[in-house]
Amino acid sequence: MTNKVNAYGAMSSTTPLEPLVIERRDVGEHDVQLDIKYSGVCHSDIHMTRDEWGFNSIYPMVPGHEIVGVVTQVGTNVHQFKIGDVVGVGVMVGSCQKCTPCTNGHEQYCEQDFIGTYGVKDIYHNNEITHGGYSNSIVVDEKFVLYIPQPLLPKLNAVAPLLCAGITTWSPLNHWKVGGSHTVGVIGLGGLGHMAIKFARALGAHVVAITTSIDKIADAKKLGAHEVLLSNNPDEIKKYTTKFDFLLNTVPHSHNISQYVNLLKLDGVMVIVGALVPLDGLNGAELLSHRRVVTGSAIGGIKETREMLDFCAKHDILPDVELIKMEEINTAYTRMINGDVKYRFVIEMN
Repeated sequence: MTNKVNAYGAMSSTTPLEPLVIERRDVGEHDVQLDIKYSGVCHSDIHMTRDEWGFNSIYPMVPGHEIVGVVTQVGTNVHQFKIGDVVGVGVMVGSCQKCTPCTNGHEQYCEQDFIGTYGVKDIYHNNEITHGGYSNSIVVDEKFVLYIPQPLLPKLNAVAPLLCAGITTWSPLNHWKVGGSHTVGVIGLGGLGHMAIKFARALGAHVVAITTSIDKIADAKKLGAHEVLLSNNPDEIKKYTTKFDFLLNTVPHSHNISQYVNLLKLDGVMVIVGALVPLDGLNGAELLSHRRVVTGSAIGGIKETREMLDFCAKHDILPDVELIKMEEINTAYTRMINGDVKYRFVIEMN
């Protein structure tokens, strides 16, 4: 049996999102059903619905992988959640749970590939096509459901983006143990970048926002940056050469990374979290000369996401959001493409 649910989705890569009805599976013995209260809008939602990453998007597609809601039903073998709990669901709704990454809490690197919250076949549930948070409700395996800590509940309408933008920036900072002795540069000031600045500052690092826009200087400092580097100014780039222990590159499109590599000091690390496309400008000599590292990081595992939510609760860290209604989503997409959001849209699903 299945349940019909109202949603918003794309019928093709070239059509706007529109109302539609989707089917959700019945609650299984290890499942949690939640009514969705808020759904964050990630830039990857645009890429996926428009098939811009070449992933052979499946339609109709209901986006949304930053989900916050209230539990309405639990399976017979679910013991850690109950009806009425406020919970979240992020980018993943399944993985093999058997490979080395999964058993070590890194489901995002599952050797069988994790099951995305939308737009993929769920091989663990009869190859059903997953549909995301732009909908009234969702059914998810309990292993991929997260408690929202009580201190965050009064600002619940801002919590959803933590499930993607939050964990995507937290995970590399956590993995490379960024702290008080580090100078950290955050490249790009958007949905990811503004979270990275908040996290790095709370971790005690000296934080430099790196942007091409002079208009973002005041915002960057308000978010917690100690300094701002305008990367389209050669004199400023020269001034910061070999000054950074760690760079978090949140730029979501192809760009030349050479000038950023040269900002790293000995054993410095630059982590790519924004661009899922080829990048230009990687020069072996620039890596060898200071034993620099350029690498990437994908979201974070469930355990790490719990830790991130607890850190946010302790330090009162939340994204800056603008609330919209579901029927405003196409306008929101246009505004995101034009950079007209500070810094994350969140859909009120009621």
